[in-house]
Amino acid sequence: MTAAVLLTANAAAQAPTLADQQARLTEARRAANAATARAAALTQAARRERTAAGRAQAEERALAGQVAAAQARVAAAAARAAMVDRLLADRRAGLGQGQAPVARLLAALQSLARRPAVAAIVQPGSVDDLVHVRAVLGGVLPVVRARTAQLRGEVARIERLHAAAAAAAATLRRRRARLEADRLALARTEAAHRQSAERLGRGAMSESDRALAMGERARDLVDALALTGSQSATAADLVRLPGPIPRPLRAGTVPPPMPPAAYRLPVAGRLVTGLDEVSAAGVRARGLSFAVAPGARVVAPAGGVVRFARTFRGYGVIVVIDHGDGWTTLLTGLSRASVESGQAVTAGAAVGLAATGDDPQVTVELRRRGRPVDIVALLG
Repeated sequence: MTAAVLLTANAAAQAPTLADQQARLTEARRAANAATARAAALTQAARRERTAAGRAQAEERALAGQVAAAQARVAAAAARAAMVDRLLADRRAGLGQGQAPVARLLAALQSLARRPAVAAIVQPGSVDDLVHVRAVLGGVLPVVRARTAQLRGEVARIERLHAAAAAAAATLRRRRARLEADRLALARTEAAHRQSAERLGRGAMSESDRALAMGERARDLVDALALTGSQSATAADLVRLPGPIPRPLRAGTVPPPMPPAAYRLPVAGRLVTGLDEVSAAGVRARGLSFAVAPGARVVAPAGGVVRFARTFRGYGVIVVIDHGDGWTTLLTGLSRASVESGQAVTAGAAVGLAATGDDPQVTVELRRRGRPVDIVALLG
């Protein structure tokens, strides 16, 4: 009776611990999901930043091409302006050279034309010369004036061309300066996007690591809950038993070791997840997962004693088999169990059925003293 009371007290004392573990499991799963979501968001943001950086880099290259083209146009405009300057200088020099003798001739003719008539009378032949000069002056002067006007018009046109070329060159220089400023701005933008993408990528990796760690913590808590639930159920079963509590094995007596060659796969199916693979939720696989037919028969991989066979939240029905010497097998993804806690099973004995929903999977984990073991090396 005293032993029963002690077991009842121990079971009651374990209840808060179980509740605490369940709360920690819920928090760990929430943190893992949140970290996974943050990692996905950061990865997407980093992808957008890399896209923006590439776009800015392409625009920068395009602007660099436009800057080079503008520079070439500025050089061409400067060459045209220099050519116009040279042409203008030549025209001005030609105008000066053409006007000099004409100016001297006009000056002489006008000087003769302005001489008084009395002076022409007293000089022999002066009247005839005066008439001749006036006739020449009357015929030459319109031609000289027309030629002068033509040269001046050409000079004015060249001056306008020079002004237009200078204005075009100035406009091209301003445009080139704006393009260069835009190119530098795009270069800074591209660098900022690239740095942001690198920062977001590092953040995504950090969040992925955090999700992996929280997933591992959630898995550890699941294992602890399974063990605690099994111990609590065992204690409750012992309390309900009449009579004395069974004594432990004598000192020095240990369960027989499980022959490695006796291990077998618990179900027929297609392997979808191997040992140590990391899932999308950041949980590292500690066993093998198989895609199976709905309601497929699940058997014991090796002989042992069933320690746990019931529904466990998020994992469906799970079965834990103790093979002795620290070897245990965990089977998850069952729709129901055909064994009970404390029942001895042999290798190949049916322990339950796989789930019947869409794409059912059965997972088997083999452990030695709590550490995952590669099943493939032990398959017989």
